[in-house]
Amino acid sequence: QVQLVESGGGSVQSGGSLRLSCAASGYTSNTYYVGWFRQAPGKEREGVAAIASDGRKNYAPSVRGRFTISQDNGKNTLYLQMDSLKPEDTAMYYCAAGIGQVWVWKLLLRSIYGYWGQGTQVTVSS
Repeated sequence: QVQLVESGGGSVQSGGSLRLSCAASGYTSNTYYVGWFRQAPGKEREGVAAIASDGRKNYAPSVRGRFTISQDNGKNTLYLQMDSLKPEDTAMYYCAAGIGQVWVWKLLLRSIYGYWGQGTQVTVSS
């Protein structure tokens, strides 16, 4: 059973930075994809950034150029470096994983992910 545990959320002023981490365990395959999603109050959960099993990445237009997704060498920890944060980035951020290979353009679709973390809150004040 894949388990995902997020950390690193918090409160920051507009223009600040945060780095989220997601510790993963229980993978039964070397072919998997991982991503970060977020959900603001009253809104749908949306894809923010994701990495395919071959290392290709996809970013939501709203965060491209400000956020960077990465993994450690052992691929046991997923990171999301968030710079130039804006109040509209305020949300609960979730780490997600799925087994197999998918097209890069699908990586930000919530429906393809079978494993989710509990989430970590990010609050950006103006």
